[in-house]
Amino acid sequence: MQRFFVGPEQIVQGKVAFSPDQSRQIAQVLRMQPGEEVGVLDNAGWLYVVRLDEVSARDVVGTVRSRRLAPGEPRTKVTMYPALLKSDKLEFVFQKCTELGVSAFEPILTDHVAVGSTVSENKQARWERIIAEAAEQSERGRLPQLHPVTLFPQACEQVRGLSFIAAERGDRKSLRAELSARVGAGSQRPFAMNLLVGPEGGFAPEEVDLAVHYGIIPVGLGPRILRAETASIVGATLLLVYAGEME
Repeated sequence: MQRFFVGPEQIVQGKVAFSPDQSRQIAQVLRMQPGEEVGVLDNAGWLYVVRLDEVSARDVVGTVRSRRLAPGEPRTKVTMYPALLKSDKLEFVFQKCTELGVSAFEPILTDHVAVGSTVSENKQARWERIIAEAAEQSERGRLPQLHPVTLFPQACEQVRGLSFIAAERGDRKSLRAELSARVGAGSQRPFAMNLLVGPEGGFAPEEVDLAVHYGIIPVGLGPRILRAETASIVGATLLLVYAGEME
């Protein structure tokens, strides 16, 4: 069933009014007809089954047939802190980590990020669309939060919960080993976990030291050096596996 996230103002007295972009998708891309059903998510954890009543390229209106709690949301909140990358690579991270079950993203500006990296309103809006489309496709119940770009020291200062920083250089325990020790069998499921992943070239040694100062655990991701976007996906997968969210 095709799914759409809508704002609370779009669901009124059992009727759902889809946005202009959603209406165009329903009418012109999906070519759906009155009487067909779609799933509607309110980003508060509820899934509505909605019958389409009126379908046009400008306006689509439907009637709520049923409501239930949306499955697919992890209990452990995983937040990814990826360094700013080239647009296509960072978009890939947002898309795939959303599909896996990441709850929030906070891009970070680090020493090795290319000088002049900026985030325009258009780019932010595009990232939000990519996350929303991935959440709809993967049957998530909530949209992952996308926080504004943060300077690395500020991210370290504000991070909460069991937190790791991917530091491929040096004598580090692997993320898998740290998770096995801290979130293994018999351990209490953590409420929140976080992973900071650097840009191409990784974090500067001073950045790793600062992270350690704030209680963030430096870890490796295995014996091979991964690209930044690959490291984010591997790291997110390990966090969710050890939290029992991939069962």
